[in-house]
Amino acid sequence: MTFPLTQVSATAHVFTQRFAATGSGARRARRLATHQLAVWGIPYGSRVSDSVALIVGELAANAVLHGCVPDTEFALRLVYDRATGVVRVEVADAHPGRPVSTSQPAADAESGRGLVLVGCVATSWGVIAGSGAGKVVYAELSTHHEEQRGPR
Repeated sequence: MTFPLTQVSATAHVFTQRFAATGSGARRARRLATHQLAVWGIPYGSRVSDSVALIVGELAANAVLHGCVPDTEFALRLVYDRATGVVRVEVADAHPGRPVSTSQPAADAESGRGLVLVGCVATSWGVIAGSGAGKVVYAELSTHHEEQRGPR
């Protein structure tokens, strides 16, 4: 499973890492994502950092629970384009099935809220075909509101 070749702006920072398709792999992806944002100047605990942590956590959990075939990994790619103020989160897995988002999961449902949460904090999200048999689930969010409002 790899990411499709996409053009990235010369002003963009990119981070890519593979993780074991386990709960600890998903937690590690979330921690490394917020660390990488801090390296790029987006402070830990800010609205953007917290939103990216939520998005990575949900997409990585979905990759672990629903998207990975046995003995495979999932991959995380973060792209931060400082010029446009957009952070893009991509999680690739080896399973070709597309995620299903329900707008109103049942009140007693034990799952089904992850993509609803992603949709609430992201500017946009979607699914694209990965290189090979898998898929890439992505979400984008703007950092411009953060610059105006500051951290929470």
